[in-house]
Amino acid sequence: QEQLVESGGGSVEAGGSLTLSCIGSVDTYSSKCMGWFRQAPGKEREGVAAIDSDGSPSYQDSVKGRFTISQDNNKNILSLEMNNLQPEDSGLYYCAADYSIWCPDLGLRYKYWGQGTRVTVSS
Repeated sequence: QEQLVESGGGSVEAGGSLTLSCIGSVDTYSSKCMGWFRQAPGKEREGVAAIDSDGSPSYQDSVKGRFTISQDNNKNILSLEMNNLQPEDSGLYYCAADYSIWCPDLGLRYKYWGQGTRVTVSS
């Protein structure tokens, strides 16, 4: 089954940038849905960005124009480039994956999840 490992989290000041990466263990020939989610203390997990099996991206409104999701199918890597980070972007960021023709996009109905990488943005 799919195993996902995130990396790239850290601490930055507001206005800074970070790039997160997620590496999956299953080959990229299967129809694959992937996404990035985050959860702040005391808040529910929310979708940040996702990319479906055809490569179509979806973004939460609050990150549009600042974050870019991309997928390297050859290396089975999902990335999230985050620019102009703000304190409200802080949280534990999770990579998620599923296999379907129709993807959940920013919804939470993914089968496989990583353990998360922490992003902290100071004001």
